[in-house]
Order: sequence, then C-alpha cells, then structure tokens
Amino acid sequence: MTPNTLSYRGYVASVEFDSRDGLFWGKVLGLIDRITFEGETVKELTGDFHRAIDFYLEDCAKTGRAAEQPLSGDLTLHVDPEMHGAVLAAARAAGKSPDQWAAEIFADAVGK
Repeated sequence: MTPNTLSYRGYVASVEFDSRDGLFWGKVLGLIDRITFEGETVKELTGDFHRAIDFYLEDCAKTGRAAEQPLSGDLTLHVDPEMHGAVLAAARAAGKSPDQWAAEIFADAVGK
C-alpha cells in the first residue's frame, strides 16, 4: 500500500489533504459505486472510511443489491507475442516470475 492509501475489508481508498478546508478526504478505488469519506485528523478519516464501507455493505444487503467486490489484485494484460517473450526473458534474467517482475516495474512506475 502506498502512503496515500487506506485499506479496510479488502477495499482500498486513495487519500488527499484539502489545505483550503483543512481536512483529509478519500475515495474508494476500483468501484462503479462512489464511496467517499473525510476527517480533520487521520483518526477521524480512518473511522469515517470504516463507517462508509460498513454502511455500503449494510445498505447493499438491505436493498438486495450485490455489493461490488474489492479489487482482487489480479491484472490481465494483452500484449503481442514479441513483447510477451521480451517480458519473460527480462523476468528470467532477473531471477523472477513474470508476475513478480511486472509488479516491481509497476511499483517503480507509480512511485511505490
């Protein structure tokens, strides 16, 4: 997890600070449904995040809607065979599986 994210019950959210209003706010990532939360302190922010997820799941259960599932961590990429071979060769040269190698490349790319 990056420094600007929170995780609860498998759901991951990004967090930002609004200096104008003096509060932290966040949104859950990877869902069509919009779930947001806020707080003046990290403790308030975290509590509101937990309440927002719990409310979302309870509301879905009450209304008979299926709750969207948190991100699984599985990512499927489609590349041409030449690129596939190059990735496999680079991963092997690094002594890693293609998944491990790609995860490190992605982490570097997003500054993690």
